[in-house]
Amino acid sequence: MVNSKGLILMSAVAAFLVGSACTPKAEEQAKEATQEIKDKAKEIAEETKDKTSEIAGDVADKSKQVLSATGEAISDGWITAKIKVKFADEKLLKNNTITVDTDNRVVTLKGTVESAAAKARATAIAGGTEGVGRVVDDLIVKAQ
Repeated sequence: MVNSKGLILMSAVAAFLVGSACTPKAEEQAKEATQEIKDKAKEIAEETKDKTSEIAGDVADKSKQVLSATGEAISDGWITAKIKVKFADEKLLKNNTITVDTDNRVVTLKGTVESAAAKARATAIAGGTEGVGRVVDDLIVKAQ
C-alpha cells in the first residue's frame, strides 16, 4: 500500500513528466500515471474515511459508560466500593471477613462468614447492587 508521502512523490513525478514530456506518447503515459495516482488517492481517502468512521464508532461505544441512578459513572471500582459500604451497614455481616473484587461487572466474594444466612445476605446484597452483571460466591461458612 502506498502511504501519503509516496503518493505525493508519485504525483510530483507525474506532474513533472506531463510538463516536460517530449513526445506525445510520453505525455500520454504521464497523464495515465497521473490518473492512476488520482484514482489511488481517492481509494486511500475512502479507506481512511471508512476506517475513521469505524474507529469513531468504537470510541463512542467505549465512552458510553453506564450511569447510576444518581448520574455517577459505574465502574468496577464504583461497584466494589458500593458493595463494601452496603456490607458495612448490614448487621448480619458485621463480624465477617469478606473480600470484594469486581472485574468487568462480575463481582467475586471471598472470605469467611458466620452463617449460611450471612452468606446468602452477602450474595443478595452484591447481586442487587446497581451495575453488577453476575456474582461469584466463593464465601465459606465458618464451622460452628
